[in-house]
Amino acid sequence: MKVLIYKWKVFNQEDIAEAFFDYGYEVVEYEEPSVYLDEEKGLKFHDNNELTNIIKGVDMVFSFNYFAHISDICNKLGIIYISYTVDSPLISLYHNSIYNPCNYIFVFDKFFYYQLKELELLHLFYLPLGANAKRIESQLEKSNIPSCLDIKDYKYDLSFVGGMYHRNSYDNIKDKLDEDLRKFFNEVLKEQLFSPGMDIIDNSLSVELLTKLLEITDFKQSEGSFSDILTVFTNTFLGFKLANIERVVMLNALAAALKNYGYKVDLFTDDTDNNLENVILHNTVDYNTKMPEIFRQSKINLNISLRNIRTGIPLRVWDVLASGGFLLTNKQIELEDYFKIGEDLVVFESIDEAVTKSLYYLEHEKERKEIARSGFERVKKYHSYRQRIGNILDCIAGNKE
Repeated sequence: MKVLIYKWKVFNQEDIAEAFFDYGYEVVEYEEPSVYLDEEKGLKFHDNNELTNIIKGVDMVFSFNYFAHISDICNKLGIIYISYTVDSPLISLYHNSIYNPCNYIFVFDKFFYYQLKELELLHLFYLPLGANAKRIESQLEKSNIPSCLDIKDYKYDLSFVGGMYHRNSYDNIKDKLDEDLRKFFNEVLKEQLFSPGMDIIDNSLSVELLTKLLEITDFKQSEGSFSDILTVFTNTFLGFKLANIERVVMLNALAAALKNYGYKVDLFTDDTDNNLENVILHNTVDYNTKMPEIFRQSKINLNISLRNIRTGIPLRVWDVLASGGFLLTNKQIELEDYFKIGEDLVVFESIDEAVTKSLYYLEHEKERKEIARSGFERVKKYHSYRQRIGNILDCIAGNKE
């Protein structure tokens, strides 16, 4: 059996390839050349001839996230297409091609899964993300970095590795909004910042307002797409702007509080923000090589999930735990389904709670190390990509006609 992994700028594709190989598959990897972009229409066009010829020679195709043109090619050829989401909601799934019977779609966020379930897709499954803890463990050992229990010389007190969303779609169109609209969205974002979830944003967008936004954003749909302005504006405009505000406020609050006790906050990003204060800035780091080292060598690793991910566990949670790092994360409903809160990781529900728990665990090293070890062992034992691919293959075997 042969599987094609469609490669693009996303992490963990080599771990997926290794998992398929472990199940006896021959793995072919393909990265598509740059696509043609129609600037006037804002649409992408693919030259499918080469991809079609490659897909003809395999039994199934795998990609992180979803690509309509791959689904259409697979459907014509009668080849299974596996789509495994790493973003939520994934706008590209709002496309007519999702009804192709070749599709096996795996979604990591239960909230989004149940939304898609209403579309009555043939092969739709819920599946959380995972990590290759064994690879990371071996890699860190080769770099002579001590285990999460043995480490003594930490490089960082509290670290955050991730985007600041300083360059976001909302700021790109902000100047096109009239003063009343800007004030309105500022109030909505401010209120949502201190309330969980996205309910305030969800309830703020009336039909009249969405009609205005259609013109302001120059909203376009690709051929076959049925995404709407409500979904796009809520998530890619307001959702990312909220992430920018929340991350700046959170990091500034932590940096100010920890500074009083002699601790520092370090940020690793390719997208800094001028509003940050007392935060030590670093360039972004390589995901596979340097990022695990930072997680292991930080006393506390902070995760701030995008609010767009309504209930699911984002990739960063798995990344930190698989590296043997201590994780302090915002509350996500699904965390309790897979982890013991307070034993595998620590959760906060407000900025004040994040500050309080950061100071506590910086002062309680033994407890912190035990939590890091427990989280690592749980991911290593129960949540490898080998297990996830096994789940996928079982679903396919159980649904073949």
